[in-house]
Amino acid sequence: VQLQASGGGLVQPGGSLTLSCAASGSIFEINDMGWYRQAPGKQRELVVSITSADITNYTDSVKGRFAIFRDNAKNTVYLQMNSLKPEDTSVYYCNAHGSNWYGGDFDSWGQGTLVTVSS
Repeated sequence: VQLQASGGGLVQPGGSLTLSCAASGSIFEINDMGWYRQAPGKQRELVVSITSADITNYTDSVKGRFAIFRDNAKNTVYLQMNSLKPEDTSVYYCNAHGSNWYGGDFDSWGQGTLVTVSS
C-alpha cells in the first residue's frame, strides 16, 4: 500500500494550509490514519490521528488550530492547518494502518511534504 502526500508549501504566520494524503494499492480496510511531523534536529512526533470510527487524537500544540478529516471512499486523509506558527515548520508525513487483500496487515508512510511558516 502506497501513500501519496501533497499540499505543503510556504505560508506566512497566521495563514492556512491543507495537506492531503491518498492511499492506493491492495487495500482491504484502513483502520487508523494520521499525520506526523519532523522538524530539523528533532524526533518525529504525532500531530493527530483518526480511527475508522472518526475518533481523533491531537497533540496539545495543535488543538484548536488543526483539523483532520478522512474520506473513506477515496482512502484519503486531510489535515486542515489554521493559524500557523513558525514552530509548525516541519516535514509532515502521513501514516496509515490497515489490512490488505492478501490477508496481511500494512503500516505505510507517505513521502513527506514540507511546510514552512515564515514571513
